[in-house]
Amino acid sequence: MKDALQNLKVLELGGYAAGPCIGKYLANFGAQVVHLESQDRPDGFRLQYPPYRNGKVGLNLSGCFAFFNDSKYGVTLNIKHPDGLALAYRLVDWADVVIENMRPGVVARLGLGYQTLRERKSSLVMLSTSNMGQTGPYARHPGFGTQLSSLCGFTHFIGEPDGPPQFIYGPYVDFIAVAFGGAAILAALDHQRRTNKSVYIDLSQYEAGLQFLGSALLDYSGNGVVEDRAGNRDPAAAPHGCYPCRNGHWCVISCWDDEEWTKFCHAAGQPSWLSDERFHSLSQRKQHETSLNKLIGDWTRDMDAHAVMALLQNRGIHAAAVNTMRDLFSDPQIASRRIFQEMEHPEMGLHHYRMVSYQLDETPGGIRRPAPCLGEHNSFVFQSLLGLPPEEFQRLQEQGVFS
Repeated sequence: MKDALQNLKVLELGGYAAGPCIGKYLANFGAQVVHLESQDRPDGFRLQYPPYRNGKVGLNLSGCFAFFNDSKYGVTLNIKHPDGLALAYRLVDWADVVIENMRPGVVARLGLGYQTLRERKSSLVMLSTSNMGQTGPYARHPGFGTQLSSLCGFTHFIGEPDGPPQFIYGPYVDFIAVAFGGAAILAALDHQRRTNKSVYIDLSQYEAGLQFLGSALLDYSGNGVVEDRAGNRDPAAAPHGCYPCRNGHWCVISCWDDEEWTKFCHAAGQPSWLSDERFHSLSQRKQHETSLNKLIGDWTRDMDAHAVMALLQNRGIHAAAVNTMRDLFSDPQIASRRIFQEMEHPEMGLHHYRMVSYQLDETPGGIRRPAPCLGEHNSFVFQSLLGLPPEEFQRLQEQGVFS
């Protein structure tokens, strides 16, 4: 096989990140993925979220849309038109997998719910991912990443103890669910190919996000403790913080036991810290953590962040530089693994696309094509993949079926 998923066909309904990112992962390993939109209601990332090329809002200029939709075919249909819905059903017949991330009940109202589609295709694999899942008192609760991260509990933990909660960056919980979604689809396909039976996956992003709160959940369940914000501090490590460096950069340093603390003091050229009675043990370092962090910040302040990282890592101490976006595009580790791959987009020009963060040895994945312009592949998908005659395609186009 040239590609691990070269024979897999996927129809994608919905937009933004949670559904399309799953389809992107499959497309990067060779699946044929068709991203369905409409001219009247395009994917929300096209017009609602920056950044845009050169700061100009446009249907085909969205970096956000491009980031989650490379390697796919893009089509448009007016599924409120009878012929448009009929073509959507033909896409379902063609596909092995349908992915949707609309609010619960929406695809059913459009005539594309699982119960309807399963009657057409008894071996269908379908994944629905939504904020809360398809059932429960909050199932129809709308929202985006920051709201969902707050409901999951992440926001409560971010910030200083005496300050307000802080939002976590971006739709964090969406991407936790995306990883589950890709694995769940592959497992469902294995089951479907052994049994020839359909599989429906109800993926709750809310529930998926809870896996990273395991210790806090256990502490409450077992001890009744409601953990609170602690800034950059950790109950099991000291120092454990982010420290200023030269030219406005930062570095992070953690010591997880007394041996690592001793190594750190010698590496920093500060043996006097070892004899300071305030820092003899973890409990004492925690008690005087503010003073400790000030001493470390004074030591790092005039140093290069990457030099601090190299010095400490070479001594077996947990440390790293805090990268900016500019740093990520020049990072030799990322470059060596081809995480960012360049592709020429018809309207945005040369664009960096992000490859999935894992690889396969015998069938490596890659960015297959730039993100589609709105409706770019209508002719190819409906004529070449579905076999629609040219005259029929032209008739339907004139009737507004592809709007």
